[in-house]
Amino acid sequence: QVQLVESGGGLVQAGGSLRLTCAAAGRLFSSKSAGWFRQAPGKEREFVAAIRWRDDAIVYGDSVKDRFTISRDSARNAVYLQMNSLQVDDTAVYYCAAGAFSVYRAYYPFWGQGTQVTVSA
Repeated sequence: QVQLVESGGGLVQAGGSLRLTCAAAGRLFSSKSAGWFRQAPGKEREFVAAIRWRDDAIVYGDSVKDRFTISRDSARNAVYLQMNSLQVDDTAVYYCAAGAFSVYRAYYPFWGQGTQVTVSA
């Protein structure tokens, strides 16, 4: 079992940056990967980024490529999402998940509660 807690969300102006942290209780790295998803009001949950443990393979959603960076710290049992050049459309609840290396949320059995990111114009 893995318990995930996100932090680092908040209110930021367009063009600004935020760093999200996903801290795990339990063996995060017993899963094959960790990912970040987001959900805006009235929209489906959207894939943002994922990182695979065995080789640090990374994949990003098209809407965040070249602006967001996912990374991990095995010693701290944590995964991070550095978000730069934030846009109003990035406003959403951001969720951390652990599971298989995939862009599809069905492959992630473990989820955090989410952290709100709001980007103002």
